Amino acid sequence: MIKFVLMVNRQGQTRLSRYYERVEVTRRAALEADVVRCCLSRKKEECSFVDHRDVRLVYRQYAALYIVVGVTDTENELSIYELIHNFVEVLDKYFSRVSCVCVCLSLQSELDIMFNLERVHVILDEMIQNGHVVETNKSRVLAPLHALTKMADAS
Repeated sequence: MIKFVLMVNRQGQTRLSRYYERVEVTRRAALEADVVRCCLSRKKEECSFVDHRDVRLVYRQYAALYIVVGVTDTENELSIYELIHNFVEVLDKYFSRVSCVCVCLSLQSELDIMFNLERVHVILDEMIQNGHVVETNKSRVLAPLHALTKMADAS
């Protein structure tokens, strides 16, 4: 089961967080800082899976941003690793001004994400519900956002 998803920049600032297991708001900042420190301190040659306290962290770095997913020890790390990449591809497809998020998440894409967090949350909610992956098809994930855009354009 997925416990949380974090998107953080190199400076350790959390850009997105979504929890699928109850964590008190007062403890979230400390947890996020601890997780970020753990991932940012690792070398590029090291594995992208690491056990940290009671959670296994699966992370990927895309230039300026790290996407970290905390999972239980029964979860398949490789499938989560690929889920992260699929999530980034969906972001790339939606925020089309970014010319290949998969290779280089630029400052512009970080700004797009920061100023459109509600849309990023919709994407994440279409992919993961209650800590379980429910959809990976990019077109189906983006369908609600395209419908919202059509409704906004019509009015």
